[in-house]
Amino acid sequence: MNPPVRALVAAPTVDAARQIMERIAAHLSRVVQGKEAQARLTVTSVVAGGHVLLEDVPGVGKTTLAEALARACGLSFSRIQFTADLMPTDILGSQVFHAASATFTFRQGPLFRQLVLADELNRAPPRTQSALLEGMAHGQVSLDGATWPLPAPFTVVATQNPVDLTGTYPLPDSQLDRFLMRLSLGHPAPDVEARLLTTRGRTPPVEALEAVTGPEELLSLRAFAAELRMDDAVAEYIVRLAQATREHGDIERGASTRAVLAVGGAARAQALWEGRDFVTPGDVRAVLVPCLAHRLMLRSNVQGAVAREEASHLLEELARKVVAPR
Repeated sequence: MNPPVRALVAAPTVDAARQIMERIAAHLSRVVQGKEAQARLTVTSVVAGGHVLLEDVPGVGKTTLAEALARACGLSFSRIQFTADLMPTDILGSQVFHAASATFTFRQGPLFRQLVLADELNRAPPRTQSALLEGMAHGQVSLDGATWPLPAPFTVVATQNPVDLTGTYPLPDSQLDRFLMRLSLGHPAPDVEARLLTTRGRTPPVEALEAVTGPEELLSLRAFAAELRMDDAVAEYIVRLAQATREHGDIERGASTRAVLAVGGAARAQALWEGRDFVTPGDVRAVLVPCLAHRLMLRSNVQGAVAREEASHLLEELARKVVAPR
């Protein structure tokens, strides 16, 4: 039996934070096997207070990963299936008229959950996609002159099919920029697929997961991670990396200031995996590609998997060239 995790609320420590993160990642790896690196990055993103975009072909475990994350963290959960005819009010909610009292009341939509799975986000047109923007940026929904807060902690995990598939709408830059990380799962290794065939029972494994933490603990963990020490030299290193993307000849538009802040926040959460209360250049490099690759506009104008790979290679090249502090 796992030891209690409530102590994290009262007195956060690096060791307690790392234990929580390891338990969450272990739960994710139980249901999405062979993807430990992606599980850890997903946890890093959530601890940093960010949203996650999972981009890959159908059927590799994107939806399962999101459901497992909600269960492991003890969060309320909703799944929104994005389609071409989905309307913004189907996500946000709407005003309902009551004839008896001649009044309107707001009926909350599925966005009013702590973890929202936006499944196949790029199947919906841009107008519907944009319904997520305010919630992702500010944790609230504004409609008909009124504003309603979303439950905290609020996280969106979106799945996206490759943009070269029929019936998809590429996410606009403003939407992509709201995701702290973009990850790809890929197909599992042959031995993992074989093991799934022999061990998978009638009950989906995600339904057997129990919470290892809760909303209050996660909020405390986020606040603790945000206060980890970052020396001026490391902060300047992040800025120099961002500046290198802006000056690279193959990149039309480099990292924005929001992207710089995203890398800093993710690097702080990454430091907890190593049991440290301070950020190192290694933490920055560990999150650089998942935090920045989807934010770059390349001069080649390639899309889909090719763009993702090219952007990743460019960032890895810059990480080798930009001198890190010692």
